[in-house]
Amino acid sequence: MEKTIDELIQQLKTDDDFDREEALGQLEVRSEESFDSLVEALGNRNKKIRRYSAQVLGYIGDERAIEPLIVVLEDNNKFVRREASTALLRIGEPAYDSLIELLNHENWRVRGAAAWALGGLGKEEAIESLEPLLNDESGFVKAGAKSAINQIKESN
Repeated sequence: MEKTIDELIQQLKTDDDFDREEALGQLEVRSEESFDSLVEALGNRNKKIRRYSAQVLGYIGDERAIEPLIVVLEDNNKFVRREASTALLRIGEPAYDSLIELLNHENWRVRGAAAWALGGLGKEEAIESLEPLLNDESGFVKAGAKSAINQIKESN
């Protein structure tokens, strides 16, 4: 019997890699049916559910997930934030303008995550927006900006 979307989302918190991968795959395949529940799961109390819901949204690549994923960049868990940043990178071009705007966010975690994601997009015009972050008060943001600029230059 096929599992419900809610059952698959609950399965994301398992420690069994095989079971979690099965749930990730099913949620991706059933993206039309699972999208809204995955967005809702970004606010779940369980960090694994938030993390892997962000991952699936990145695999799905629907630009409607951009705003909810941006909110998750402020999550207290670094793995959840990293997965949200990676998901925005996977969504690609539609997330670019939002990521550029986030470089001015008051939260260093958000600025840093945006910088790291922009590096993966490889758009040369992002360098101008990233350069001021090389003097950011946060070491994480500085490292993200430096890495992003180098990654962009290497890809072009």
